Amino acid sequence: MRKFRAGLGYGLSAYLLWGAFPAYFGLISMVSALEVVPWRVTATLVFSAVLVTITGRWSQVAAILRKPRLLGWFALSSLLLYANWQIFVIGVMTGHVIETSLGYFINPLFTILIGVVVRKESLSRLQWMAVGIAAVGVLTVAIAYGAFPWISIGLALTFGVYGAVHKHVGETIDGLTGLTVETLISVPVGIVQMIIIATTAGLTAHTFGPGILLLVLGSGVVTAIPLILFGESARRLPLSYIGFIQFLTPILGFLYGYFVLHEEVSLGRWIGFITVWIALVLLIVDMILQLRRSPGAQLSTGPIPLD
Repeated sequence: MRKFRAGLGYGLSAYLLWGAFPAYFGLISMVSALEVVPWRVTATLVFSAVLVTITGRWSQVAAILRKPRLLGWFALSSLLLYANWQIFVIGVMTGHVIETSLGYFINPLFTILIGVVVRKESLSRLQWMAVGIAAVGVLTVAIAYGAFPWISIGLALTFGVYGAVHKHVGETIDGLTGLTVETLISVPVGIVQMIIIATTAGLTAHTFGPGILLLVLGSGVVTAIPLILFGESARRLPLSYIGFIQFLTPILGFLYGYFVLHEEVSLGRWIGFITVWIALVLLIVDMILQLRRSPGAQLSTGPIPLD
């Protein structure tokens, strides 16, 4: 139970921080979204490298780099994470925050589906009911949107598969070590992207003053912290539970897009979002009921030892 509660705490912290990302990246919306991500990846690697040095984990990083099969999995997760970052930043910095929130509403459905089909995790009857209601809500939102929500689908696919890959390789690898390897692999992609931008449109982050440049570079820190927390959560929770917690991020994104940015929400989209929120309430109720079970009870969403 201690392991489960720790994983739940890490997961809640990660997704609450991710929920604040639209506000943060909105502050640097004057910089090209294609330029922000390479800076973000590089700054994340620098921050992670400092933490790895302080905690003395370079031997663990080197151990992963010496295993081709494990390194291959991390290469896949790195590319998925990079793509997710790029799609998200484009969505937020072009005024499509609510569409990004739709992506993260859809994402848990992918995560739960992978957990059930691939990892053979089981769901309770109440959880299946919640998943079905959420699926109806997501479909309603997509139809009401009136166009193919490529930002939403892109975010859901990339992070859904990323979570599954991270779960596959990360149960014995701490979040900081995993993030360091992932950013180490993805930095060359960012450098190539930066060179292309520099030779075409030109780099602009430094032209808006030291405050904006500091925020751009600071994106590495605000990126690393929730990812490290997510890595620790993924080591302790079944994918299905991670999928449930993920609803926190899009709720915060939706609220920010609607109340702060005043993005338009049609009646159909309201119906869809409210339906998804009802599903979230059911999931929270189910989690509370399972936490109140006797110490010897088995959680229905996966093999978490209650020791």
